[in-house]
Amino acid sequence: MPDRRRHRGPHPTDRNVFTTARLPKLRTAVSDLSWLLTRGYSDISALKIVGDRYELTVRQRQAVMRSSCADRALAQRQKTQVELTCGDQRPLFVDGYNLLITLESALSGGLVLIGRDGCTRDLASLHGTYRTVEETVPALELIGHFLAERHDSEVTWYLDAPVSNSARLATLIRTTGANHSWRWSTQVVGNPDPVLAAAQNAVVASSDSWIIDRAETWNPLSRTAIEALVPDAWIEDLTIAD
Repeated sequence: MPDRRRHRGPHPTDRNVFTTARLPKLRTAVSDLSWLLTRGYSDISALKIVGDRYELTVRQRQAVMRSSCADRALAQRQKTQVELTCGDQRPLFVDGYNLLITLESALSGGLVLIGRDGCTRDLASLHGTYRTVEETVPALELIGHFLAERHDSEVTWYLDAPVSNSARLATLIRTTGANHSWRWSTQVVGNPDPVLAAAQNAVVASSDSWIIDRAETWNPLSRTAIEALVPDAWIEDLTIAD
């Protein structure tokens, strides 16, 4: 079936499985999973142990997994995280789908999670095809206006070539940037992850764990943009203070 969604919004079950009453159990599950990951358990086996113990649904397990990380990963991410400041001439490399889909989700009332590392992550899925929704252009403009006040260097958006419609999205991004005189460009590559992870003298905007564990410097752009400009976003913090 073709994807005919007009919004990136919440899954039909999310309002039931992420109620306020269920959040304490999910926070404990994130703490337990992070503990197991710290001690060398694999992602799959650790998530099964925790998910079975707390009788979590598939969506809840996804949320717990995306919100957890081992101590060593947390320390590394905190070490390499940087703020965006005007005057910093390093270019900004944007993990395109990672950032855009999270912003689209926030704007359309979808659930956005705050994980142990402070990043925001959504529960939307991308299965080889990207379709613009009503929130796509507003999300791009939100990001652009946010960056205009905090980052005056070049911005390059990286998109996955194997994902359908990446070329069209790249054109939309460039057009949106040109309409506002933003210094935006796009790169459509086979796999942006290793390109972003290996970037030198640039700041990477991503919440992808694999990327930010390896990046020289990175910034949690989705969280700061959502908290500043989407006041009614559905954000749930699944962490317990260490």
